[in-house]
Amino acid sequence: MIKFENVSKQYERNGVTTQALQDINLTIQKGDIYGIIGYSGAGKSTLVRLINFLEKPTQGNVIIQNQSLNQLSNSQLRQVRRKIGMIFQHFNLLESKTVYENVAIPLVLIKKDKQAIKKKVFELLEFVGLSDKASSYPKELSGGQKQRIGIARALANDPDILLCDEATSALDPQTTQSILELIKKINDKYRITVVLITHEMHVIQQICHKVAVMEKGKIIEHGNVVDVFGHPKHKTTQKFVSSVINDQIPKGVVENLLEIEGDKHNIKLFKLEFLGRSASEPIINALIIQQKVVVNILFAHMSEIEKTVLGSMFVQLKGSDSNIEESVQFLRENGVNVTEIQHWENN
Repeated sequence: MIKFENVSKQYERNGVTTQALQDINLTIQKGDIYGIIGYSGAGKSTLVRLINFLEKPTQGNVIIQNQSLNQLSNSQLRQVRRKIGMIFQHFNLLESKTVYENVAIPLVLIKKDKQAIKKKVFELLEFVGLSDKASSYPKELSGGQKQRIGIARALANDPDILLCDEATSALDPQTTQSILELIKKINDKYRITVVLITHEMHVIQQICHKVAVMEKGKIIEHGNVVDVFGHPKHKTTQKFVSSVINDQIPKGVVENLLEIEGDKHNIKLFKLEFLGRSASEPIINALIIQQKVVVNILFAHMSEIEKTVLGSMFVQLKGSDSNIEESVQFLRENGVNVTEIQHWENN
């Protein structure tokens, strides 16, 4: 378990105080894949560096496996750090060493014997799908292969915690998907707790169980991913969630529809959001059958988060104001979140 208790972090440079983190309270349970998301400067990388005490809090406690890191000696901290693996955005491989030698580094540092190192390194290379690259050098590998080697190295000491700091930001979408699948496989097989730092909500959507949203050094929203996606409360969280849906919408579709000339007073545009049961029920079909309004489906997107279906749909409703209002009420009574769109901001 990882726990932050009233944690704040300040930096002093040239007489100027910068508040990097402010009053962080957060618990990450064993076996979680926990996403920390925020824009640049939100404090998420500082937060993750507190977990292995590369940064020390100005105030508050960081607790790992029921041990307050503030109270540990340097030798005790080294023992804790050995059980925390880390993978980086830019891989951090040593270019002068082979793949085998890069993966072996943590084992060499703790003076494992050569046979044990050899056995472990080849087990890990097979696990990440690169057993044929042991003699290669980093310059001979693709970005995705380099990250797989970074992951293998992070697993060398059989960690309890894996920290991923923007681990997919330098990769193309297809490679990102394969790396996320590998991280999920690690979590499933070894029950390693994963803390994943990112600025991309689709990464959170794909593999995380829980998420904390950061802004200006504070946690502004946190919870199960499906709850945060389904009912984002803070404006920043809403932007992150919208970015996943909006990326799917053909450019110009909604803007063009908002500019349609004609009898606008009885045509309204709505965004509908479905979660769980409401996503699997034929609610729109029932609305059409009622024949109180004309329903024009402009765009629909469905995805699955933690085995829960989440849907988003843009529709035009045409009819009298009272019938449109009645239709909106019908949708809401059936668990659909309904928002009227009067102007479009594609964040």
